[in-house]
Amino acid sequence: MSSYHLDHLQYLETEAIHIMREVAAEFERPAILFSGGKDSICILRLAEKAFRPSEIPMPFLNVETGHEFPELIEFRDRRAKQLGAKLIVRTVDEAFAKGLATPTPGQISRNQLQIPVLLGAIEEFRFDCCIGGARRDEEKARAKERFFSFRDAFGQWDPKNQRPEIWNLYNARLNQGENMRVFPLSNWTEMDVWEYIQREKLEVPNIYFSHTRECFRRGGQWLPVPPAHTDSTKPDPYAGARPTAKEPTRTMVCRVRTIADMISTGMIESPADTVSDIIREVAAARVTERGTRADDKASEAAMEDRKKAGYF
Repeated sequence: MSSYHLDHLQYLETEAIHIMREVAAEFERPAILFSGGKDSICILRLAEKAFRPSEIPMPFLNVETGHEFPELIEFRDRRAKQLGAKLIVRTVDEAFAKGLATPTPGQISRNQLQIPVLLGAIEEFRFDCCIGGARRDEEKARAKERFFSFRDAFGQWDPKNQRPEIWNLYNARLNQGENMRVFPLSNWTEMDVWEYIQREKLEVPNIYFSHTRECFRRGGQWLPVPPAHTDSTKPDPYAGARPTAKEPTRTMVCRVRTIADMISTGMIESPADTVSDIIREVAAARVTERGTRADDKASEAAMEDRKKAGYF
């Protein structure tokens, strides 16, 4: 008599699908945080496997800083349309106009400003749960997350006040105004994500693969040169993020390991133009993928501080 054994990816997939179905069963108004990045791409495939042939029973939500890679926006919109899903987009610029967010003088990155936009969207649509693609291997603060990450009525996260998850049992109880962030990929690694993308033959934005781009050196990493400012009637949204005279540009063959916006995403020199090439690179890497994020490099506690305030 033979028994059926799950391989590593099948086990992770089964665990994540179970969590997706728990969300659908326990919450009234959940949403999927979908940026078009590799982790959220895996989340969408897991949602398909969890709920098909029915429609995915939750909308997609994305918060734009206004500094996104055009390739990522095109991919996000096209994928949501292919799945027949409702895509909700809220932007930092809209938050400025409504007085929900205020830029800090001298601040270049808008990642911190995504917090009030996200919390505003949660309140606007009364979402009681947001599914994200964060993984524990990415960064120290994210290693403290549970699968079901409780947020208080202010949308804030207290890593010392999270609920136990014994025997894969999840406490989804919420009081008025509270919400949950759920991370089905918590036990996955960067390697797992790429091997799953390869196994499932998933499409990813082309900036994950080797391409030619003009970059400049800042803070110990290569940053992409932002698009040219062509509308003289409006302020340059990339002011401060353009190379100075002391930061000469270089056209290089590069790709991204992890995507934020153009101000925060560090480029790595790489000839990898297939998923198999990327898997080999990840296997040999000695720096985590978040090590290429300028917003994380600014401070060792940067991510945990943002998460406590309500970040993704």
